Amino acid sequence: MNTDQYTVVINGKPQGPYNLVELAHLNIKPNTFIRKPGMDDYKEAHAILELRELLGFSFQKTAPQYFAAFDLRLLASVIDHFLIFVVYCIVILSSFIAIEGKDQRMMAFLIPFPAIFIIKLIYGSFAESSKRQATIGKRLVNIKVTDMEGSPISLGRSFIRNFSKVISVIPAFFGYFYSFLNKKNQCWHDIAADTLVIKERLI
Repeated sequence: MNTDQYTVVINGKPQGPYNLVELAHLNIKPNTFIRKPGMDDYKEAHAILELRELLGFSFQKTAPQYFAAFDLRLLASVIDHFLIFVVYCIVILSSFIAIEGKDQRMMAFLIPFPAIFIIKLIYGSFAESSKRQATIGKRLVNIKVTDMEGSPISLGRSFIRNFSKVISVIPAFFGYFYSFLNKKNQCWHDIAADTLVIKERLI
């Protein structure tokens, strides 16, 4: 794959590909949308390191504008819980080798079941504070967790966000549905931790 090929949005239409030498002769501005192989979506020119070096741009930090809707967040959560449940079942079924009796096996399956939700909270805290800023489910639907300025969050803030989900759940999940009433699609636990769940801008 040739990564030295860039597609440029000019007058609202993708054009190219161009190499770096050709880009230097185009009227590229810091907010011009550009994409190259390997990128999930278009980015503004100032957000691409080699273009900042080539064109002398400085990185312009802008607040997020595209927030993940409830349906994307729900789908990501379902994917994460499903994957954790699959791993849980594999571990439990493996333990059946040493457990005899139907009743004992049933108890071995059900008693640790709440651990799924605890594991999800811990896994989510580490994953959302990582470089990818997302769990596997979020990555699959192309959303991620940031602070209010769009930057990655610390592990401490991620723990606050994930463990604050209890306040979103207790009032009949109203804390989640509150995202429909919030301009930035924040749930109560997002507000508690000053975080956002965002998606990339689509051209």
